Amino acid sequence: MEKNILPIKRAVLIFFVFACGYFISALLRAITATLSPFLTSEFNLTAGDLGLLAGGYFLGFASMQIPLGFLLDKHGPKKIVSSFLLIAIIGTVAFALAQNFAGLLLSRILIGVGVSACLMGPLTGYRIWFADEYQQRANAWMLMVLSMGFVFSTLPVQILLPTIGWRWIFGGIALLIFIVIALTIFFIPSWDNKINNNHKKNSGSLTDVWKNKFFRSTIPLGLFNYGGMVAIQTLWAGPWMVRVAGYSPLESATGLFWINTTMLFAFFAFGYILPKITKIGIKSMRLMKIGLPISYLSLLAIIILGENAGAIHFTIYLLTSIVLTLTQPAVALSFPTSLAGKSLTSFNLLIFVGTFIMQWGIGLIIDLSQYFGKSEIQSFKISLFVYFLICIVCYLYFIYNSKDLNENK
Repeated sequence: MEKNILPIKRAVLIFFVFACGYFISALLRAITATLSPFLTSEFNLTAGDLGLLAGGYFLGFASMQIPLGFLLDKHGPKKIVSSFLLIAIIGTVAFALAQNFAGLLLSRILIGVGVSACLMGPLTGYRIWFADEYQQRANAWMLMVLSMGFVFSTLPVQILLPTIGWRWIFGGIALLIFIVIALTIFFIPSWDNKINNNHKKNSGSLTDVWKNKFFRSTIPLGLFNYGGMVAIQTLWAGPWMVRVAGYSPLESATGLFWINTTMLFAFFAFGYILPKITKIGIKSMRLMKIGLPISYLSLLAIIILGENAGAIHFTIYLLTSIVLTLTQPAVALSFPTSLAGKSLTSFNLLIFVGTFIMQWGIGLIIDLSQYFGKSEIQSFKISLFVYFLICIVCYLYFIYNSKDLNENK
């Protein structure tokens, strides 16, 4: 498929429409944390039930990434995003009406399936409609929208709960999804696939993605380093603040609120300056190679400080880890536009599988350390130190395997 660069006003409108969909996706991803006390009370859920319920979203989401790549390359974001969001409406309404745990879980899986195209669809479209030098900016600003969704899933939802209840909140979200579908149909361009007649011959295959040397060099970073960063931001920063640093639950929630708010503004600034940095000769991969060791040092500082490490230290870690987000658009830029969907969804699959592995793995190491007699604080420190060592190995693997590749990215 050929590039079809759109005028700036049209590009801004397209970004806004896609951002609305991704905001809802992020809101639905994180909202169960805020609702957990209410769901636990109403359905008599165990901690395991809550974990499985939260994981249902990721199960549905991750299961669609590979088929989604084929669908996006063939049909484009307009058809696929709007079609999948219909599934999200069904899942959201079903969640609002659920009468037991099985109903909640099935609904969460459907929601995960339905919103699975809300980032990959836009990034596939941006690969065709936006100039190459703005790919990193578009990616960073979509992650800004992600942080915005995380922020709104906390205090704003908490404020609405006593007034309208969690079921009507999901009813309202279903209405918002319907509006996004309408905006997508009206304002997103159709997929003008000029090579459609020879699609199978020229578009490339999933094998081409997974055999690509640059893609393979990023696999450990995506699985463990990127996945671990997301695991810490979305799960383990909170328990650390409570069980290691001695925060109260309210102080921890407030800390997470400000962490996500800070990341929102950080992604905006990062997206704004990336094209300017590129113009002066500092390429994104070079920036990542220089920046990642700084994030590792900030992670090591958290481990050393232990109970003295709180929200500000996790904020610094996440801010210095922001260079990891450069990998996904760099992967897409390493392939022809006809492979945009397959390459983006393949890397996204790595991130989501890695997030599950690291969320679970960090918890297992904590439990195992306590089983062998370590204190809770020591166990948390050991778990993050193991993650630190894994990050070092991932980085060295990436440096060695990408030293002669994509230096222009």
